[in-house]
Amino acid sequence: MVEIVGVGFMKSGKTYYFDPEGAQFELGDMVIVETARGLELGHILIANREIDEEELVAPLKPIQRKATDDDLKRYHENLAKRDDAMKVCAEKIAKHKLEMKLIDVEFMIDGSKIVFYFSADGRVDFRELAKDLAGHFHNRIELRQIGVRDEAKMLGGIGICGRPLCCSKWLHDFQPVSIKMAKQQNLSLNPSKISGTCGRLMCCLNFEDKTYKELRKGMPKDNERVETPDGLAKVINVDYFNGKINTRGIEIDPDTGEEIFAQEIKSYTKDEIKRKKQKGKKNQHGDEIEEFADEAELRELEELMREF
Repeated sequence: MVEIVGVGFMKSGKTYYFDPEGAQFELGDMVIVETARGLELGHILIANREIDEEELVAPLKPIQRKATDDDLKRYHENLAKRDDAMKVCAEKIAKHKLEMKLIDVEFMIDGSKIVFYFSADGRVDFRELAKDLAGHFHNRIELRQIGVRDEAKMLGGIGICGRPLCCSKWLHDFQPVSIKMAKQQNLSLNPSKISGTCGRLMCCLNFEDKTYKELRKGMPKDNERVETPDGLAKVINVDYFNGKINTRGIEIDPDTGEEIFAQEIKSYTKDEIKRKKQKGKKNQHGDEIEEFADEAELRELEELMREF
């Protein structure tokens, strides 16, 4: 077992483990720690506790010290300088005619460097810009390019659900999200409807994907023919949350052999129907792989999302 404390930072919802080195810390204590970027101000999110050493993914770095009044004063001074630094950097970006969007600026607590965050569609040669900024601020300059998801995480905002963006509040790591997840959840495959503020597929599609996979097990697909207690029927749609399969009965015209669909919609549970033998593919564990007839449409939508 290893003793740790959890530290959070102002621009990240993630909790990082540090070695308290025998010192006791309380929730909310402000501390100075060393990260890959230098010395930073953080706050205690997890007080002293012991965890299994196997939970650690990297060697623990020690807590440098509790933040002093001077540290907090310097932090607020840095915040006060942020707007001016953003203005200067934006002017110099325009001067050098660079295709980049300035997102934020951060001053290291020890004054060792200034980090400018920006987004761009491709690679940007910012060497002359960095020299210009270093000459103006008389400090070490780091220009860090971030993706659109990290941009949304850093800027924050309100999602279509009316709540603050998950990435800016509590979501630690971005997980892959695919169009197929939206398809499985019977959502409109309109990019504007299933995209977040960042322009990428909404992260919440991934949150519910596992639940939908469980609910879909053993359920027929739309338009599938099934045997019901009342005879052959066509599946109109499936209410996964209530476990209901909505169908229209099918009768065969004795003269033409054509299918005639009943007007009345009847609902059944999956135990009340009998599906025709499915020839679905299976993965290495023997589980059936969910497939869709319009795989070409999904690939087209994936391509569209990349351009959106």
